[in-house]
Amino acid sequence: MRLALLGTRGIPARYGGFETFAEEISARLAERGHDVTVFCRKKYSNSTYRGVKLRYLPTIRHKYLDTVAHTALSTADVLFRGFEVLLYCNAANALFTLWPRFAGTPTALNVDGLERHRKKWNRLAKSWYLISEWLATWCPSAVITDAAKIRQYYLQRHKRESTFIPYGADIGKLRETNAVRALGLEPGKYVLYVSRMEPENNALLVRQAFEQVNTDLKLALIGDAPYSAKYIAQVKDTSDSRIIIPGAIYGDGYHQLQSHSAVYVQATEVGGTHPALIEAMGRGALVLYLDTPESREVAEDVGVPFDHENLVPKLQWAVQLPDEERAAWGARAMSKIEKLYSWEVVTDAYENLLEHLASRR
Repeated sequence: MRLALLGTRGIPARYGGFETFAEEISARLAERGHDVTVFCRKKYSNSTYRGVKLRYLPTIRHKYLDTVAHTALSTADVLFRGFEVLLYCNAANALFTLWPRFAGTPTALNVDGLERHRKKWNRLAKSWYLISEWLATWCPSAVITDAAKIRQYYLQRHKRESTFIPYGADIGKLRETNAVRALGLEPGKYVLYVSRMEPENNALLVRQAFEQVNTDLKLALIGDAPYSAKYIAQVKDTSDSRIIIPGAIYGDGYHQLQSHSAVYVQATEVGGTHPALIEAMGRGALVLYLDTPESREVAEDVGVPFDHENLVPKLQWAVQLPDEERAAWGARAMSKIEKLYSWEVVTDAYENLLEHLASRR
C-alpha cells in the first residue's frame, strides 16, 4: 500500500500518545513493505525516520488552531500524491476525512477518547469536538476506537459501529539504567508518573499525595504541555526533595524510566487507552490507576485502582510492598499486555483494515 498518516504532530514522537502511536504503527507498516508517509509539523533532521517518509507542512501555532490548521493543509496536499488509503488521528479532524473520499481515496479515523471533556478547552472548542463526534460517524470510510468503552459510546450515542483497535506496547524491561541514574534515581527505588501536564491528568494530585507518604523512594513526574504554564507551575511548587520534575523525556530515556520504576501511577481522567499505562504494564511495573472505565478496561485484575480520596493509602501500601510481591503484580500485567496489546497484534489489525479499505478504492 501507499498510505499516509495525518493529524498528529508527527514523528519522531515528542509529545503524546498519538505521536507515539504514529511512530510505532508507521514504522512497523514500513517494515512490512508498505510505502508510508507521516505528515509532520516540526522539522526533524532527516526526511525519513525508521523507514517512514516524513513530509513537513506549516501550521498555526495556536492552542485552538494548531491541529485543525495543519490537518486541513495536509489534506489539501495529500489529494495530489496518489495515496491508496489515509489514516487520520483525532476526532477534531473528522471533517477533513471526507475530502479525500470525494477524490476516491478511502480514509480511516482514530477518534481517541472524548476530548471535549478536557478542562483546557473553552466552550467553542468543546462544541467543535461534540460536532466532530457526529462528523466522525459518517465522514471517514471507517472509524477506529482504541477502547471498548469508547466503541460502546459511539454505538449507543451515535448509532455507529466502529473497529476496536487498542494502542500497543513493547514487552520486557530494558537492562540499561544510565538515563535513570542521570536523573538522580536508583533503579527500583522510585514511583513514576508520565503524562501531559494538564489538569485532568492530575499530576498535582499525585504530587500532593506523595508528599504525605512515608518512604525513602522518590517520585518522578515526567511530562510537559505547551499551553499549561500556570498549572505546571503549581505542580512544581514543592519543597519535597524526594520529588523530581525534569519535564518531558522521550526515546530510550523514557523506556528506561518505565522499565525500572517500583510503582507506576496512571492518574488521567479523559481519553481512551492511555499509551503510558500499557507501556508501564508491558515493562512489568506495579500499576496504580485512577479508576476510570477506560483504564479499568486495561488494568483490571493486574493493577490497583484508586480514587481522589484514597491515593495516599494506596501509595503507602505500594511503596511498602516487598519487592517480590511488586514483581508478581508486574509479571501479571506484562502477561496481559503481551496477549492483548503487543505492537505486532495492533499492527496486524491496522494492516488488515487499511488493506481492506484500499482494496475498495
